[in-house]
Amino acid sequence: MLAKILAIAALTAGGVMLSKQLRKSRKPEETTIEESIEVNVPVNVAYNQWTQFEDFPKFMKGVREIRQLDDTHLHWRAEVAGKEEEWDAEITEQIPDKRIAWHSTSGAQNAGVVTFHKISDSITRIMLQIDYAPKGFIEKVGDAVGAVEIETRGNLEDFKKFLEERMSETGAWRGAVSQH
Repeated sequence: MLAKILAIAALTAGGVMLSKQLRKSRKPEETTIEESIEVNVPVNVAYNQWTQFEDFPKFMKGVREIRQLDDTHLHWRAEVAGKEEEWDAEITEQIPDKRIAWHSTSGAQNAGVVTFHKISDSITRIMLQIDYAPKGFIEKVGDAVGAVEIETRGNLEDFKKFLEERMSETGAWRGAVSQH
């Protein structure tokens, strides 16, 4: 009996969360996620590692492969809502030790910016904002119940662990990109 009551309560809570989440979106087709984390490395180390896009599968669940095609273009292959998706992205702004902005040019619609903030000589706050458009019923339900936010948070925590265990970056790209 208790199990049935808990199941009904969970379904009711999930329905309320789904309804609230769907109403609060800026546009019905777009969602924004904002997450931040503090990493115990200098800002240049955190930034340098983030520029190593082909290493993302080492700490981002669901990301199968990223190929850097040139200084500003990437090809992504990832599992999204249980199926493999591919898309291309363009880096639109890159300021060493400050920020990297991008948007997709094909496939899964997304855009975002990651910024790096020096808290001290050995602590960096990374702030990530991602705008994306879930498609299909499963992606929309996953989005509404916060699955993408949970995965994004976990990916940042895995990035922190990856970097703090190494205490150095696997590489660096210090070039600047500006498309203004």
